[in-house]
Amino acid sequence: QLHQRGHEVVVIASEASVYIKGAAFYTLKRYPVPFRREDVEATFTSLGRGVFENVPLLRRVIKTYKKVKEDSALLLSACSHLLHNKELMASLAESSFDAVLTDPFLPCGPIVALYLALPAVFFLHALPCSLDFQGTQCPSPPSYVPRALSLNSDHMTFLQRVKNMLIFLSESFLCNVVYSPYEPLASEVLQKDVTVQELMGSASIWLLKGDFVK
Repeated sequence: QLHQRGHEVVVIASEASVYIKGAAFYTLKRYPVPFRREDVEATFTSLGRGVFENVPLLRRVIKTYKKVKEDSALLLSACSHLLHNKELMASLAESSFDAVLTDPFLPCGPIVALYLALPAVFFLHALPCSLDFQGTQCPSPPSYVPRALSLNSDHMTFLQRVKNMLIFLSESFLCNVVYSPYEPLASEVLQKDVTVQELMGSASIWLLKGDFVK
């Protein structure tokens, strides 16, 4: 639709991207990364199989932590190679775009938007650890708001609130592993101290895609 209305659309993707391919209605620009498409596919396959593994809780927690750490390092590497690609970043800066459309699940897009001093449009299904609430400064106390996958309603018993709080704490721990490395990366690129909450709060428009059918 943007192309049909006369807009020039440029899509940025790594050379290892699995699903993003060229099309007639946009220009695709790729950048090199130190891993292969097969590595990304193997990561997705391993993640899917892990969901169905029947293992003791403690072992599952340890394995999930290791998996999250490994996968997030791969994605951080891709973001770092984009932001440090001086030729590509200079080309984007010279193109005089109107806006950056990005899924903020990983905050690389918001960093690019801030670097280019462009308004950011976030389009997403969801963000972990209530980062969307933090970015928009909306209250989401775990004693009242049920966490994702908790199966709790908005009327919780004491034990359900305890469960909700435990999920909240585990989310915070895992999300710190995934998202905290983006703060020094963003601070380096933008030449100022930046937090993940500030990156998530940088959007001009949030487009949330949700299915409310139960």
